[in-house]
Amino acid sequence: QVQLVESGGGLVQAGGSLRLSCAASGNILSINTMRWYRQAPGKHRELVATITRSGTTDYADSVQGRFTVSLDNARNTAYLQMNSLKPEATAVYYCNAVLTLTSRLEWAGWGQGTQVTVSA
Repeated sequence: QVQLVESGGGLVQAGGSLRLSCAASGNILSINTMRWYRQAPGKHRELVATITRSGTTDYADSVQGRFTVSLDNARNTAYLQMNSLKPEATAVYYCNAVLTLTSRLEWAGWGQGTQVTVSA
């Protein structure tokens, strides 16, 4: 069974750092694309960062320069390093991945979400 398992959320003071992990498990050949989203209470889910298997990255303007997304292909795990956190970063963070299972089969899905709370 293929699944994405997130970890690393928590409570941090403004200006602090957290690192989120999203591990893909199951019979997987590779992670094609990993995206990190967040959803604050009462708001729509927004795209925060994207990384492709080749290492191409993209960030929302609101996190550019403070967040870094990375991918460990050997461990089928993606990370979101979040520095200089602001209270407005408080949200549930979700990873979303497109995985290659075989030469002809892909899987796409979401992690369970992890809460990040930044206190002022």
